[in-house]
Order: sequence, then structure tokens, then C-alpha cells
Amino acid sequence: MKTFDYVRPASVREAVSAAAAPGAAYLAAGTNLLDLMKGGVTRPDRLVDITHLPDLDRIENLADGSVRIGALVRNADLAHDRDFARRFPAIAEALLSGASAQLRNAASVGGNLLQRTRCAYFYDPASACNKRNPGSGCDARGGDNRLHAILGWSESCIATHPSDFCVALVALDAVVEIEGRAGRREIPLEAFHRLPGDSPDRESVLEPGEMIVAVRLPAEAARFAAHARYLKVRDRTSYAFAIVSAAAALRIEQGVIAQARIAMGGVALKPWRAREAEQILLGGRADTALFVRAATAALAEAKPSGDNGFKIVLARRVVARALALAAAGTPERMPALPGSPFAAASGVLAHV
Repeated sequence: MKTFDYVRPASVREAVSAAAAPGAAYLAAGTNLLDLMKGGVTRPDRLVDITHLPDLDRIENLADGSVRIGALVRNADLAHDRDFARRFPAIAEALLSGASAQLRNAASVGGNLLQRTRCAYFYDPASACNKRNPGSGCDARGGDNRLHAILGWSESCIATHPSDFCVALVALDAVVEIEGRAGRREIPLEAFHRLPGDSPDRESVLEPGEMIVAVRLPAEAARFAAHARYLKVRDRTSYAFAIVSAAAALRIEQGVIAQARIAMGGVALKPWRAREAEQILLGGRADTALFVRAATAALAEAKPSGDNGFKIVLARRVVARALALAAAGTPERMPALPGSPFAAASGVLAHV
């Protein structure tokens, strides 16, 4: 690991100023960053430690009914918060389906949004990777690309975004609060991550020095609590990233779908919102035929980026299955295997 400066600012403003220097990176839990540093994938000149900054580790219920989640809230603390899990069950299920219990106890909300792709060629400094070294090429294009993107990819990069948490957040219209040298700004999480295009090294809309300070869920997101699920298909049942995942949330009135939200994970370099599929569901009765039609629309633009054509078929089935699970109703207790298609109905963490 290369030598670096370590800075411990006393406020958000000081942190932003310190991180604006070229080669600086924020350090929270470090569950992804430190691995990248040890492997020589990321070589920052300065680490700005924000773990002790005040007021960033709170879950706040705001007067307008929205919920504000500080960037330093731990994934496990958020998922196990009874009130939060009751109001936003799909998000809690997504969080508990990710990583391991040990990592969830350490990982932060802000860090989850910024975690890097798990593409093996990105993690290998000896491989060509436009994301790690712009202009060097993409060895994944002709390599082992079974798990790579089927939506939004380019010739420059076919990687996928690894987060489960972000998929459920995007489905429920989460907003990111960002602090920078010019002050505070907000952006929908759906627009926060960038598709690769010709610049896959630019992964988000963050400018130098900008820091995520919170994620906010609108009050309307809680209206889906009765019919919201997260479904994740992976190579093994625990501690694995999604091959394909889907968050589905419905508001059903008198047997008819009044509102619908769908987002997919493991399919692109950002969580993928399926808005056309949502429109197909509106006004319809929850049944298999309707869910299959919506799922087909959600993958209408998908195309293989290599040996991964199976992911298109799999993604259709995962979306349709997630919709069916959501229509059946949020279980009173979190499934014992959150997010898993093999989960039993009984669980260990109460939603209500």
C-alpha cells in the first residue's frame, strides 16, 4: 500500500475542503476502499476520515413524513430499526440480503452508494480497464463476462453496480443530499450514478470534494409498505453479489394496481428503474399475465455484452416473481433468508 496523508477534520465543511485536493478520498467504514487500496486498485494521496463527524449517524423522521438517513448510519442499524423496516420493508430486505452480518455492522449508508463494481478486471491491476485506467481498454469485453451488464453498457465498459440497497432506494424515489464547496445540493438517486459511455471512470455526479451527507425518502414511499419486496438471485444464497435483483412495490386499491415501482440490480452500471413497466401495471389487476408483460417491457432494451444472454431471461423472471411476491403482501416478519427466492414465509425480524 502506498504512503498517504491522513486527515481528521472536525466538521463537514473542513472535510469538503480537505477532500477537494487532487488524489483525496473519504474514509468511513472502508469496507470497500481499504480492499481496493491493499490490492493496488485505488491509490489515494490523502484519506479524509469522516467517521467521527457529528449528526451524520441519525435516522430522522421529518415533519413532512419523509425520512432522512445520515450518511454514517450503519447498514445493520438501518435494516434493524423497527419503525424504518415497517415503513420501508423492501429497503430493509435489500440491506439484509447484502454482504455478511459483520460487514453490515460496519458499512455505512453513504459508502454503500459509492461502492465500486466487482468486475474482476477492475480488481486486477494487470488487466486493461477503462474504469481504473482510462483509455487502456476493457478486458471484460472478450473475457469472463457472464455476470456483466445487459442494459446501458458501452464498448468502453460492461461492468455492473453491486449495491442491493441502492436498487430499493431508486424504486422508492430516494434523494441524495450532497455537501460541496459551493454549498448543499440534492439530486434524485436515480440520476446519481452515471452510465459508462466513453468515460467509465466517472461513476457518479459528485464533483471533487463533494460528500454525501444523507439520503432522504419521500413520505409517499411509505404508502407501498403493504406490498413491497426485494428479490435477489445469486450464485450462492449468502454473501454474494446479485446476478440479477429486483425491487417491486405496489399500491393496490380494491384489487387494482394504483401505483407501481420497479427497479433492477445486477443489470447495469447503475440501479435501473423500469418506468415503462410501471406504466403497464397501472389500472390492472395483479395477475401473472400482467406481471410477465411488465417484466418483458422492463427488459425490452436489454442486449448481451458477452456470454450473458441468460441474464435477460433471468431478469424477466426475477421482475415477474418480485411483482408476484409484492402483490401477495409484505410478510409480517422478515424472511429468514432476506431477498432469496428460496426463503420460507417465516422469519426472524418483525416488520410490524
